[in-house]
Amino acid sequence: MLAARLRTLPLSISGILMGTALAIGQSAFDLWIFVLALLTTIGFQITSNFANDYGDGVKGTDNEDRIGPMRALQSGMLSKSTLKKGIVASVLLSFLLALLLLFVAFGLENLQLFLIFSILGILSLWAAIKYTMGTNPYGYQGLGDIAVFLFFGLLGVLGSFFLYTKTWNWIAVLPAITIGSLCVGVLNLNNLRDVVSDKKHGKNTLVVKMGFSRGKTYHSVLILLAFMSMLWYTGIEKIPLLDAWYLLAFVPILVHLAKVMRTKEPVKLDGELKKLALSTFLLSLLFLIAVNYFL
Repeated sequence: MLAARLRTLPLSISGILMGTALAIGQSAFDLWIFVLALLTTIGFQITSNFANDYGDGVKGTDNEDRIGPMRALQSGMLSKSTLKKGIVASVLLSFLLALLLLFVAFGLENLQLFLIFSILGILSLWAAIKYTMGTNPYGYQGLGDIAVFLFFGLLGVLGSFFLYTKTWNWIAVLPAITIGSLCVGVLNLNNLRDVVSDKKHGKNTLVVKMGFSRGKTYHSVLILLAFMSMLWYTGIEKIPLLDAWYLLAFVPILVHLAKVMRTKEPVKLDGELKKLALSTFLLSLLFLIAVNYFL
């Protein structure tokens, strides 16, 4: 349970909630697709968390210098072999859930779409594992931000939207950018908090490469990009501001940003991760409620 990092799960399903809301706006919804999409995304996230615990633990990045919560391998609560078995089991279960989701969404009569999304599922699992595992993990090369934006933002929102509607709507890219930017913001916070330990152990995140101060500036760009994208979407869809009360989720996000910009010691950023993650989940949930009942 510790290695699964349950507190990360609300953030991971934010893209599914946003994509579902957009689909409801197009009068397209299927309960089974919704449930299976949630379970699949949770499975992928837990796989990623297991792999991250293993990869950082083996490489020594998780150590006594680390500021965040104790990790399962680092603390000795799980052995390498046990955690490896957990990763294999999680990969298999997640992939089976993904196949079931695609069968419900497309059936065998849409074989081409089934195969395309199967490949996307395999790429998602590969990205989850290779973030910190292996001889050349991309998370140690400063590429984690791109992966999070693509898989949590664009694929999470637009992919789930397509599962319901079987069509593309390019306006949906704006909410996808919002979720992607906020998810990258959570990763960036993690990297800001761990910048000293990461630099010491060769984990060259973007924050390590650009420095703590510029990392905070980058964080503000991510937050403002998320806000402007959602505001732009609201304007394009001609949603009255009185009905767009999902934008209120940005109030705690902007308060959070002000706290980050004032913070000078990485250790003091640990509590901000939960605030941004839960605010992102709140945004997607409020948007889902607004579309379902008011818009």
